[in-house]
Amino acid sequence: MIKIITDYLDETAARLPDKIAYVEPEHEVTFSQVREKSRIIASGIAREGIVHRPVAVFLEKSILCIEAMYAVGYSGNFYTVLDTGMPEARIEKILTTLRPAAILTDAEHADRLKADAEHADGIVTDAKILLCEDLLSGRADNEALAKVRASMQSTDLMYVLFTSGSTGTPKGVTTSHRAYIEYLEGAREVYELEEDDRFLSQVPFYFVMAGTDIYAPAQDGCTLHIVPSSYYSFPALLMKYIAENKITFLYWVPSALAMVVNTKAFGVADISSVKKVVFGGEVMPVPVLKAWTQNVPGAFYINGYGSTEATDGVTYYRINREFEDGETLPIGIPYPNTQILILDENDKPIGPDGTGELCIKGPSLSYGYYGDPEKTAEAFVQNPLNDSYPEKIYRMGDLVRYNEYGELIYVGRADSQIQHMGHRVELGEIEAAAHSCAGVRECACLYNEEKKRIVLYYEGDEEPRGLGKYLKGALPDYMLPGRRYKLDEMPRNLNGKIDRKRLKDMEAECEDERKSSR
Repeated sequence: MIKIITDYLDETAARLPDKIAYVEPEHEVTFSQVREKSRIIASGIAREGIVHRPVAVFLEKSILCIEAMYAVGYSGNFYTVLDTGMPEARIEKILTTLRPAAILTDAEHADRLKADAEHADGIVTDAKILLCEDLLSGRADNEALAKVRASMQSTDLMYVLFTSGSTGTPKGVTTSHRAYIEYLEGAREVYELEEDDRFLSQVPFYFVMAGTDIYAPAQDGCTLHIVPSSYYSFPALLMKYIAENKITFLYWVPSALAMVVNTKAFGVADISSVKKVVFGGEVMPVPVLKAWTQNVPGAFYINGYGSTEATDGVTYYRINREFEDGETLPIGIPYPNTQILILDENDKPIGPDGTGELCIKGPSLSYGYYGDPEKTAEAFVQNPLNDSYPEKIYRMGDLVRYNEYGELIYVGRADSQIQHMGHRVELGEIEAAAHSCAGVRECACLYNEEKKRIVLYYEGDEEPRGLGKYLKGALPDYMLPGRRYKLDEMPRNLNGKIDRKRLKDMEAECEDERKSSR
């Protein structure tokens, strides 16, 4: 019986000991090698007497990082990945909240990590900094690890993943082994995962989408390929890698898929080996989806919608028909093991034609936010439709409705629905209209509350005047952006998503540039 995430690795290493599990350009490891190295590192953690405590992992996106994550599980602890590309201020905030008992790193990054740890909350943390190179020089203590395993429950924490908080302070989402296993079993069914699948990782390891890349190999015996982030700056190189290594499965954010389209990289290599394309994390523009389905017609495509608080998967839609530019792709139906509620402003179920807030319940739900009971109580609440026994639901803060096919449609964030010129306006609807313009590659819409102005930022060939004319034919007057700013490149955060906070900060400089160009 699978109780904790390392049970998958134990079973697959016994069944397929010599199968390649993880690949880097210059390095690859089998399932048995990953298990052995992870248990050696875990034994080093156990020797420090650390159990049921937070352990931070500060390593490059690599096979070693994955081994360290498994090691934390084998040692009976829970991990938080600190990507080496994170700004120091964010690392300090995470360390201050997490207060890890230990930090796994390597000699290359130890000095920087010590400096970040010393500045966290203005104090020297008591975390033990453990170098993986030193730990790997030892041996696995199977007796000690067996005792740890006997003490573990499926309800123990597996990881704390920090998301961006609206106040600027990262929120640590707490996820148990049971919750992750429930999600992964559902993903196997939805994505039709098989032993012969070969993944190509795109997102950082601290992003919730990365979990499928990392743990599906242990679950199903498939293989994950990891390439340097620089590959994603050169799509032609990426296409060649996919072709040469016969990659079958992509779980990428839409902006990464759009990059391939925008740089016309499809013709570089034959990537017909790709059979499954899953995208999530942000809205997929229909023109980008069309380009992929036309160039890689042998694959199936899934629009995944999820949340870190729900262990990634909430709903999904497998593309089964054509869409016009400007249409919104459905987010579909619930993942296995997930139940959804759609509630109106009075916490009552919506009617057939209504729009309401999406709420979820089920075994893949997070416990809440690490060290923050107040925020936890705001988002994880008693099911208002059940007054008979305790039952938590998570309020997504997203507005949805049903279409004529019985599929869910994402309408937008409850907090991005604005009142403008006496009308209720959903900013996502304006973005969808702009995306349908052939000269727009990417866009984001914000609202300047002080000036009562809708602001559209975009990247593409269309000039602001031409885009304004196009939008007049697509939107009512009260929804038209008061400003349209063309950018050479949309700013992005570390997850590859459009950085809306940076866009908000850019408005003044964009306005100055607009005035000076008159």
